[in-house]
Amino acid sequence: MDDDESVRESLPDLLKEFGFAVQAFSSAEEFLASDYVDQTNCLILDIAMPGMTGPDLQRELRFRRKEIRVVFITAHRDESVRPRNARTRWRGVLLKPFSDTALLNAVNDALGIH
Repeated sequence: MDDDESVRESLPDLLKEFGFAVQAFSSAEEFLASDYVDQTNCLILDIAMPGMTGPDLQRELRFRRKEIRVVFITAHRDESVRPRNARTRWRGVLLKPFSDTALLNAVNDALGIH
């Protein structure tokens, strides 16, 4: 999920090229209201989205006992993101712009594909 429409349109196409089944959402709330919550193995979430943020969504999923792996993306180059990564068990944080290879590696790592 990303609030940036260009990212939301390009990421699904790229992930489909890598062989993943993909569904895009414009907000965390839209995802939570969908039928995809129980079908999802991995989410790519922007850290800073309007409304419910990526980390807020991750906390809500834990509250609902949904163990979905997460790869976070962000345009913020604030180094404080990295320490939180270790404490909250985020699977990865990609800084925009990121390469196709970096995305594939992060998703594979999150899914345990090596």
